[in-house]
Amino acid sequence: MQGVFKNSIVPTPVITITAGLLLAATMATGQTPAYRAPRTADRKPDLNGIWQALNTAHWDIEAHPARPGLIQALGASAAVPGGPGVVEGEIPYKPEALAKKKENYANRLALDPEIRCYLPGVPRATYMPYPFQIIQSQTHIMIVHEFAGAVRTIYMEDHTEPPADSWMGWSNGHWEGETLVVDTRGFNDRTWFDRAGNFHSDALHVIERFTARSPDALMYEATIEDPNVFTRPWKMSMPLYRRVESNARLTEFRCVEFVEDLIYGHLRKQPGK
Repeated sequence: MQGVFKNSIVPTPVITITAGLLLAATMATGQTPAYRAPRTADRKPDLNGIWQALNTAHWDIEAHPARPGLIQALGASAAVPGGPGVVEGEIPYKPEALAKKKENYANRLALDPEIRCYLPGVPRATYMPYPFQIIQSQTHIMIVHEFAGAVRTIYMEDHTEPPADSWMGWSNGHWEGETLVVDTRGFNDRTWFDRAGNFHSDALHVIERFTARSPDALMYEATIEDPNVFTRPWKMSMPLYRRVESNARLTEFRCVEFVEDLIYGHLRKQPGK
């Protein structure tokens, strides 16, 4: 019978035209359909899991070539891999702050807080070469880091001001659609952004955005504001990837015991002569 497709099968030309129209519409808007994450019991995006950055921001958040490491005897094993950076544009240092950044880099073996196993701060903890775990509830979100056992608590209700300055700051959070927004203040001035000496003062203010873009990837953005060091706010961004191994978990990295002699060796009682 004319006008009726046998066995209700749509002819190939119709499928092709329909697909073409959908492709054209996508190209016209410049967007693909937004990913919608699975939901928790309170109908918020489920970001639970173990995540890790795969980039070179740990060494230098700005674009940088490969270069030798600090300890010549370790050769290529301690060399710095090159990378395109995660900062949008350049870091807008004040002139005197840029001079201090260069001084930090020149003396990084003595000054980098990572070497002494101090808590890494925010956002540095996010892109160190160690995994971290997001544990989500309705009232709090915890981010547990493998490095030094650092822990962040994000308060989703009853937002308060920081009670005191600290290494990891004080974090209040809220949801904007598919995005977890975390506002953190109350830092001390003793953490860096990377191994290249990029630093901040105790006026640091960080706004982070975590957005699921697929089942196994998050998009992470951090806007940095510190009027004591920078001339304006600036932003870094990167993907974070889910650790999908069947036995994925955080392991202990108790680095304090690795640096006891470095930090306290001068206090050790010398044997009698």
